Amino acid sequence: MNKVILMGRLTRDPDIRHSQGDNGMVVARYTLAVDRRFKRDGSDQQADFISCVSFGRAGEFIEKYVHKGTKLVVTGRLQTGSYTNKDGQKVYTTDVVSEDVEFAESKRASESYDGGTSYSAPAPSSAPMAADDGFMNVPDGIDEELPFA
Repeated sequence: MNKVILMGRLTRDPDIRHSQGDNGMVVARYTLAVDRRFKRDGSDQQADFISCVSFGRAGEFIEKYVHKGTKLVVTGRLQTGSYTNKDGQKVYTTDVVSEDVEFAESKRASESYDGGTSYSAPAPSSAPMAADDGFMNVPDGIDEELPFA
């Protein structure tokens, strides 16, 4: 079985290409920074930088919604390959070919991510007040948290 599940942040904006031919598709290449599970005492968090590629609909999703710093969960398979570079040296590659790509956090959390290991806290909101019609007002800024919005 060849199954990979990763959660990490894009290190830079994805490289988007469009294949040619009758069945042209989007090919998105990107690198995920995936934190290692444990860190050594007194050291910074360690991360692995994993090359990923998404084709077709997953590539279109990446092209449309994903940018540097976006936290994703990628499910796919490991694929190895090789090629000879212009200097005649053989280069070995390892990529995760995605089968499924999902956001790992809300848009609001993603926008408040400062590029480091911490988040800037959203401004506190006041408790919703009851209106005269008997319904509670929904506070501003929580649209993405509502299941029916």
